[in-house]
Amino acid sequence: MPDQHRGKVVPLFSRRATDASARRIPVPTPVRNAKLAKLPAAYAARRVGGAGKRLLGRSAEEIGRDIQLRTAQHIFEVLGELRGGAQKLGQILALTELTLPSGLAEPYRTALSKLQDSGPSMLPSLVHDTMAANMGENWRQYFSTFDSSRAAAASIGQVHRAVWHDGTVVAVKVMYPGVREALLNELRLLRSMAPMAGVVFPAADVRTAIDALCDYVGEELDFQQEAHYQRAFAAGYADDPDFLVPNVIEQQRDVLISEWVDAVPLNELIRTAPQEARDRLGTQILRFVTTSYERTGYLYGDPHPGNFRRLPDGRLGVVDFGACSPYPAGFFALTHDIGEAILNGGDDELNSALRQHGFVVPGQELDIEAITASIAPFRELFISPAVHLNRAWFIQQVNSLTEPRLSNVARQMTVPGELIPSTRALILLFGALSQLGCTVSFRDEVVSGWPGLAEVLHRYQQRTESVAPVSQRSSPN
Repeated sequence: MPDQHRGKVVPLFSRRATDASARRIPVPTPVRNAKLAKLPAAYAARRVGGAGKRLLGRSAEEIGRDIQLRTAQHIFEVLGELRGGAQKLGQILALTELTLPSGLAEPYRTALSKLQDSGPSMLPSLVHDTMAANMGENWRQYFSTFDSSRAAAASIGQVHRAVWHDGTVVAVKVMYPGVREALLNELRLLRSMAPMAGVVFPAADVRTAIDALCDYVGEELDFQQEAHYQRAFAAGYADDPDFLVPNVIEQQRDVLISEWVDAVPLNELIRTAPQEARDRLGTQILRFVTTSYERTGYLYGDPHPGNFRRLPDGRLGVVDFGACSPYPAGFFALTHDIGEAILNGGDDELNSALRQHGFVVPGQELDIEAITASIAPFRELFISPAVHLNRAWFIQQVNSLTEPRLSNVARQMTVPGELIPSTRALILLFGALSQLGCTVSFRDEVVSGWPGLAEVLHRYQQRTESVAPVSQRSSPN
């Protein structure tokens, strides 16, 4: 699309924009591939070793737990040394120390935390070449000023501060040259990790889940699609008193230019904000995620602390829309049916709802009483007027689901492939709110944002006298 600058039309593309010889940031692909490729082989070796230990009299449960711990340890160690696709998948796990099983302590927490904001920095000359390769040799004419030093890092690129030719201060997101090929190659290798994940969750359709997750992560390479989602969110939340989504100024190939958001990052507020501010921020984050369907029709899939900012006027700034997706078909029927079973049904109704919506592989036995007990903390979220989430709460829930013991009921279940984006978003949401240490009303916010749950909760309230009526939404002040 041509743009006008200094009285003349300058094409966004030139011959140089299609030149594949632009210098690339070094990517040691053979080394990266070798590390990932060794994971399945190492897992197989541990299985063989386990068979030998059984001959020596060790119990199957003890051996299985040992294999799980050492396999998880190896996975986390390798992810901690890689970038690109492994780094992006690591962000799903790397809610700092919050998401690790209890037996995988400090070394792996350190490795995973390094996956956040640790991409390599491009030299100014490479930044200039990359801009020219994507926007043409005359790319500088679109900017009054352009800071060649990166302002922020991302898993697949970096952000620069600049001033657009009309005076708008902008954030220029530039994908690392060569990262697309490296990331796609890593994702192909990560698919080979499905058998190892199956050790921890033997009843899950792990292959389908990992394929869906890899496809979902791979879509984040498409800046044109990201621009589409960001425009939809910017329009849906325009002039909102609680939120700011920066407008897209321009997008060409592997460059995405948006309005600059001058605000305090949530990562800093997690360390410094008083409790009242934490509660407001938590309510805003929860409200943004739960209202995205009615405002845009899309799921905001990346609600981790690095994507939120607090503006001076108290609004929540939201960035990075590469992980958005349409809501899965039947999502609200699912939330209605499972919510109805949890709040107003019994074990038989919950068993039926979980099987109907694909959370149990056909033929798999299910300890429904244990499942009911494991989801009790989440049930409490929807019947309490307000709940306080913190690190201890999150660690307890994660450990109960990922503890490497054969009796863990989570091992009896799976996640349908179409629900991978929403599952990832919920995990990140719980992690962000827990890191913030905030008190929020899931009952009011989620029920108001997700159709079908209001009538479920209303029926529950009619059956009980201990729960107050659902209040009308109030401003998160």
